[in-house]
Amino acid sequence: MKHQSREGLVRIAGVRRDMQEHALTREERLERWAELLDQTPDRRLNTLFETEFQPLSVRDSMRREGSPLGVAFDDVLLRKEGLKNDTYGEAKRFFGLSDLEMHQLVCSCHTGETVRSGSVAECVRAVAEPGPSPWSMFLNAFFIFRRP
Repeated sequence: MKHQSREGLVRIAGVRRDMQEHALTREERLERWAELLDQTPDRRLNTLFETEFQPLSVRDSMRREGSPLGVAFDDVLLRKEGLKNDTYGEAKRFFGLSDLEMHQLVCSCHTGETVRSGSVAECVRAVAEPGPSPWSMFLNAFFIFRRP
């Protein structure tokens, strides 16, 4: 049997690039992030300071070394899928999250300066479940994050 490289096999088999890969769905992206966080569940990650009180322009550019957002950005697959950096706004866009969901995942209000990686993974999985609750939709639309 002759040894073939992967590229050679792809050429011989006539596999098209668009058949080899598919873009990850929102749920798959979130699950990947949760898996990365679960790799070191007791690791302390830095939170972002009071995200709900920041103006939108500031909030979207918020980042912090060693945050849950950095764990996602360190992953080659998520970057390949289009995650451009480890800022609040980019994570919100890439993972398809609301400000309320982002607040639950990365804000200092809930856990203080740091949070266990495994705790964030649990929250990410909860957020990934289809359909926001009516209560979270109400809060997001009318009360929280309406500051200029």
